[in-house]
Amino acid sequence: MYPIDPNDLRQSIVTNVAASLAEDVASGDINAALIAEHSEAHARVITRETAVICGVDWVNEVFHQLDPDVTLEWHVRDGDRVAANDTLVAINGKARSLLTGERAALNFLQLLSATATRAAHFVAMLEGTGVNLLDTRKTLPGLRLAQKYAVTCGGGQSHRMGLYDAFLIKENHILACGGIGAAVAAARDLAPGKAVEVETENLSELAEALEAGADVIMLDNFSIEDTRTAVATTAGRARLEASGNVNADTLRGIAETGVDYISMGTLTKDVTAIDLSMRLFIQD
Repeated sequence: MYPIDPNDLRQSIVTNVAASLAEDVASGDINAALIAEHSEAHARVITRETAVICGVDWVNEVFHQLDPDVTLEWHVRDGDRVAANDTLVAINGKARSLLTGERAALNFLQLLSATATRAAHFVAMLEGTGVNLLDTRKTLPGLRLAQKYAVTCGGGQSHRMGLYDAFLIKENHILACGGIGAAVAAARDLAPGKAVEVETENLSELAEALEAGADVIMLDNFSIEDTRTAVATTAGRARLEASGNVNADTLRGIAETGVDYISMGTLTKDVTAIDLSMRLFIQD
């Protein structure tokens, strides 16, 4: 829906990794200092469960920032599906560098792969419906671009990035502006080139949003019956996004009503990290 800018993503990766290393390494890794300074090591990262991989560039950046001489040989790419015990990457370099970067690298890889895997699970449930699965702004602080990218690796799409790139007019905005029509008009005047989405809670508000000329209308917690009515009423005059009470039990039924999008906060806020392991072999 709103493509991720590759330049923004790249800068975010550098920033994410710098922050992660700052909190983990800080003034220096006293644990890695237990290993002889010139010891070389070989490591490989394996997954202990089936997953969709995401986070390759974050892992690369961790070791680039720590020690540019570390080499990584990836056996997978972002978006690849892997099985338990598959090797994801082989890493070679100074033992100290590999040990210092281990946790930061695995943290990114396990979280982002979990996000991609969760997205892929729900995308598979939508097969054949033509409905696009969207993420939300319910992301982990500081990792919005990372998680939104991970959703795309799982086959989903990125909704607006934040409060700056598109309007999503909600109940409080509508109350403050004096109605849906007034809120949409104010949005058009304020930023003519920005898409305008309106959140609606019933069919009456849907009619107001259509009359106001909203680009996208969110159907918030609509029943299946009302969602079908909304699709028929809208008849292509706006794109429809279903949201609220969306889970594994309700997803397919909502999709079969004919909406354009379904958004799910659970894609990014309820992830359980993929179980990964880095096995290190120190070479004297």
